[in-house]
Amino acid sequence: MSDPHLTRAEARGVRYSRELETHLTWLDTFSGTALGVLATASGIYTYLGVSSLLDENGAMSVFAAIAYSVAVSVGIFVFWSYLLRLFPAVRTARARAGLLAAMGLGSLAIVAMSSWLNAAALAGSAAVEQHLAETVQDYQTALERAHEIALSGQALQRDVARTRQGFEDLSEQEAEGTLSGLAGRGAVFRVLRQKSAELSALEQQIAAQTPLVEATFTEGNTILSRMRALTVEPGNVEARSVEFSEAAVRLQGLITRLRQLSVATLVERAAQDLAASVVLPELDGRTAADRNDQASTITSVLDVLAARANTLEKAAQSVSSQTAPVDVTYTPLSAADAVILYARNFVPSWAGAIAIDLLPAVLVFILAVTQSAIRAGREGAGVEDTLTLAELRAAVTALRDVEGVLDAPAQPPTAAPQPAPEPPTPLHDSDKSDHLQPVESTDSKAGGSS
Repeated sequence: MSDPHLTRAEARGVRYSRELETHLTWLDTFSGTALGVLATASGIYTYLGVSSLLDENGAMSVFAAIAYSVAVSVGIFVFWSYLLRLFPAVRTARARAGLLAAMGLGSLAIVAMSSWLNAAALAGSAAVEQHLAETVQDYQTALERAHEIALSGQALQRDVARTRQGFEDLSEQEAEGTLSGLAGRGAVFRVLRQKSAELSALEQQIAAQTPLVEATFTEGNTILSRMRALTVEPGNVEARSVEFSEAAVRLQGLITRLRQLSVATLVERAAQDLAASVVLPELDGRTAADRNDQASTITSVLDVLAARANTLEKAAQSVSSQTAPVDVTYTPLSAADAVILYARNFVPSWAGAIAIDLLPAVLVFILAVTQSAIRAGREGAGVEDTLTLAELRAAVTALRDVEGVLDAPAQPPTAAPQPAPEPPTPLHDSDKSDHLQPVESTDSKAGGSS
């Protein structure tokens, strides 16, 4: 026979369980309201996020955004209400594992349908501005790279000028008779002057490009300054994005123009033509020996010309082989898309957007731990040991009522009320004679018959 009395540890466990139940009873008075407030707040931010995705601002779009946000609020409230009630109540590991899987799946659904829109509402404008700033940086890099390549092409002017100067010096030497031994401006002189003139024309063409390169670069920097201002100006970010897009188109055209102003390709082709296209003049020496000397000198000049042209071509090829600027194209983004693209820069906003939806999960685990503690505190105690004074009074009152019903004496069935006898009917004189006639006795009847 078990001991009807609780041990001291069991009594403490029962008191502990009762205390926790008291706290839970008080918390239940506002838990539903708190969950409703969280669901409503999530729905409001979801509405703002959905509104940023809709292209139109008509009544139908507003109705659609409201319907979506209400559906999200109701879904969040119902989902967490189920778990707040069911998860703490289950006891088996299999049941808890199943509810945990359902909680995980539902949390993913909530993040997919609400949290990212909440993040868009919280940090959408900042994310779009971040996108504009990143685009400005890309355009600036492309502009500077195109300008750098253009300046490298302009630097070929010095190589062309040095080559031209070398041919002019050789022509002066030929005029003095140092090269072929024949002073004057003969065939060798004319060949040298011919190539010097070609290089001089190329040099002038390169020099004419310099003001265009600088003007284009200056205009590009002006557009970049305006684009930077648009990224930080107050006001609606969508309106700023429109102006930013127009400026980006103009800047892209300037970058393309800078790439076209590079003279590296032009110098490379000129260097190839320098050695390939030589118009040899008629040898004008008086004697055969003089003409042989002129022919030998012209051959040497052509060798020098080929070497100089090869050097100039390699210099132009080194400029042409430089990495071209990356093509930058500005793509407008909505607030939701920008938040996803630059999520790493808005971790606090994402954390807040997810927390407002998934915070009830913490309450679910708190309730589960508390219910487990209550069950552990009641372990080993019977039902009669866990009754409170109010419950005990109610039980005693109910027991007395039952006993009173069982102990009451059985009452005989109540007879049906009898109808009152009718009073005798008075007799008339004519009826009295009939009523007073003598009745024959049985004996007389019997004797007569016998």
